[in-house]
Amino acid sequence: MSDGSDETEESAASADEETAVDVTPETVGDRLDETETALENAETEADLDDVEATLDATETQIENASFPEPDDEEEEPPAERLTARLEELRETLNEQRGPYASDVVEAIETGRETLTETRWTESGEPDVISAVETLVASVGETLDVRFDYGSEFPDEYATALDRVTECITETDLHADEDDDTIASLLDATDEFTDALDAAEEWDDLTVVEQLTVEGFYDRIDSQNRKDFPPELGVVRVAEQENDPDRILTAFERFDSEFMQENCVDAFRRMGTPAAYDAMAGLAQRRDRPAIEVLGKIGDDEACEMLHEYISDESNPPLQKTVLKSLGEIGSPESTQPVANRLAANDSEVRSQAARALGRIGDTRAVEPLGEVLAEEERDTVRAAAAWALVRIGTERALEAATQYVDDRSYIVQTEAETAADRLETAKPA
Repeated sequence: MSDGSDETEESAASADEETAVDVTPETVGDRLDETETALENAETEADLDDVEATLDATETQIENASFPEPDDEEEEPPAERLTARLEELRETLNEQRGPYASDVVEAIETGRETLTETRWTESGEPDVISAVETLVASVGETLDVRFDYGSEFPDEYATALDRVTECITETDLHADEDDDTIASLLDATDEFTDALDAAEEWDDLTVVEQLTVEGFYDRIDSQNRKDFPPELGVVRVAEQENDPDRILTAFERFDSEFMQENCVDAFRRMGTPAAYDAMAGLAQRRDRPAIEVLGKIGDDEACEMLHEYISDESNPPLQKTVLKSLGEIGSPESTQPVANRLAANDSEVRSQAARALGRIGDTRAVEPLGEVLAEEERDTVRAAAAWALVRIGTERALEAATQYVDDRSYIVQTEAETAADRLETAKPA
């Protein structure tokens, strides 16, 4: 549509003159009536510019006016009522503007982004290619331009769309004089957008369909198809073949409790480092099976997180699981945090702490383990401490345990005898 700057300035000047005199809700209402009629009769962008200038001036009138407050408190104040009507007219004005060539360009650019950022399925890709080719041909016919581009998907088709938007921009179409051309381009763009929406993308597939395409089930055949659901069979075959990646895929893609448990069980038996990140994520939620897997993996990186959990006296089962895993990891950094649990309220936690110290094997644990043997009331805890001293295996550790070969408790005595045998064996002939 043409530029109506002269008319706009005249309308604004006229409106400004009116603001210099007193206005009433009635005069503003009449002006809005006239503006609404002008909006209904507007045929060009210049006409709409005039309407917009009038609305701007009227808005200034409302802002500067001192309208009397209504007698009825429930009645809407005149300024609010008039402003609401003015905003409705602005919305109608904006709806009547255009369409513009920039609308076409924006829609194509959005489609280009969809084209390049979407993962298309094998059946969806040809539909996307066809959508681009149809759009390029339609724009070329409308603008009498030929676009050349390659056939590599998606890059060269995205390049074709870039050339189309560049051509439309350079053509400098006007909303009034070229309205038919713009309408034709918009129709072609709408068809392009609809075709992209209809094309099958990766996220349209079910998890099973996606995994089938990715070859997740390829290792299942008539010989090993024993389990249901088949995903469980894949996990078991992957465990046999030491293929943690396939199990990780199942863990990440199937969120049923059944599949999650079976994947974690497989990781625990495998002790594969490949599962560390996934299990650490679960362990942060204090998931005991995942913590067990971290122990089997044996990565020192897990220790700092696990140390935070062993002081939770309200959850002895968690404490025992964490202590066992820390013992299996065997980091000397865990010696003091684990030794602190020798004073835990729960006797089973104290026993597990003693055994964990034995697995860690740090000689700094000899003294606290000896104190447990001397002072602990529960024989099961004392036996665990003796076992730990045998496990540490240094001369000092074995001597600390050997003192109890005549202990009142058979289970403590048994461990002490083992320590004595080790000492005897270690003596030079």
